[in-house]
Amino acid sequence: MNLYFKIIFIITAVLIVAASVFFSNRIAHTMNAEEKKRIEVWAEANLGLLEAEPNQNVNLILTILESNNSIPVIWVDQNGNMIVARNVREPENNKTQFYKNYIEKLKTKNHFFVIDLENEKQYIYYDDSVLIKQLQYFPYVQLGVIFIFLIVAFFALSNAQKSEQNKVWVGLSKETAHQLGTPISSMLGWHDLLKDKYPTDPLIAEMGNDVNRLQIIAERFSKIGSAPDIQPACLNSVLEHAVEYIINRSSVRVVIQLHFRNKKKLFAALNVPLFEWVIENLCKNAIDAMDGSGNIDIFVKEYTKNITIDIRDTGKGMERKLFRQVFKPGFTTKKRGWGLGLSLAKRIIEQYHHGKIFVKQSTLNSGTTFRIVLKSA
Repeated sequence: MNLYFKIIFIITAVLIVAASVFFSNRIAHTMNAEEKKRIEVWAEANLGLLEAEPNQNVNLILTILESNNSIPVIWVDQNGNMIVARNVREPENNKTQFYKNYIEKLKTKNHFFVIDLENEKQYIYYDDSVLIKQLQYFPYVQLGVIFIFLIVAFFALSNAQKSEQNKVWVGLSKETAHQLGTPISSMLGWHDLLKDKYPTDPLIAEMGNDVNRLQIIAERFSKIGSAPDIQPACLNSVLEHAVEYIINRSSVRVVIQLHFRNKKKLFAALNVPLFEWVIENLCKNAIDAMDGSGNIDIFVKEYTKNITIDIRDTGKGMERKLFRQVFKPGFTTKKRGWGLGLSLAKRIIEQYHHGKIFVKQSTLNSGTTFRIVLKSA
């Protein structure tokens, strides 16, 4: 997802939460003041009921007393003895200790006021109503909802973008294979004619090898996006064949060597044509990075469940910040190129072979090591 949209998402979320917290706190403060007035009226109504004459109409007072059905209230005398408690959810046991702790809590919140009577002082403690408490927690709930929304939106947009990119690259690969098909068929026909006319000419045979190679390349492109046929194969032979092809078509100034820990045959589940393409692509990139002169060493090691293949060159190297970017479709440091090679290599290794490919190490002006991890067959 574009960095610009990420920043917009984050700024929008922060503004929404900040505004929500501000207005929620403002409303809660106003409601707190109103609830305090309601408690004062409720207390006056209680005093009025106590001081009422026997024949006095107390309907209004009773209505006021009954109207408080949401604000927790505790009324005690100057000795801390309970006079009345309303809207308090008390436990079944240890009620005395509960009220003592509850009153201390309300004292720290300054949620009380004093009633001066002729002979003594009494105290009314009150807590926030359920509505105010919910209002106070609302911004944090909203923050969590926004956070979840941002995560879902981020992954949705990222997956949509990747899916769109994959469709483009897959379509481009298949179209390339389709366009190569006609000239390759024509070249095969010309090769057969030349072979019949000059059966002993070694150049004709070499031309046939290159035409066959083009067929393999076209086949590789056509398989991108399709479920490949994965079969156990001897990794030693596959690597030797891929390296031999690169050596025969590279400058003598490029030295490519395969290093196995021992002579043991290693087996992995592979689609041979596609895997050879990955090795060839990495070697060609290494040759370009070395400007056509240097060493490429391929180290193969077997572990309990995995096989690692390290391809090390003596090229220009890269900065650490590029370690991930080099696998993104369209990324390239070359003047010519579409930036497809490493992206397709990553797709082939990770999606088709369920392995891993990454930049293990790179030093500027010293070289780069790519690592491929495969599961042993």
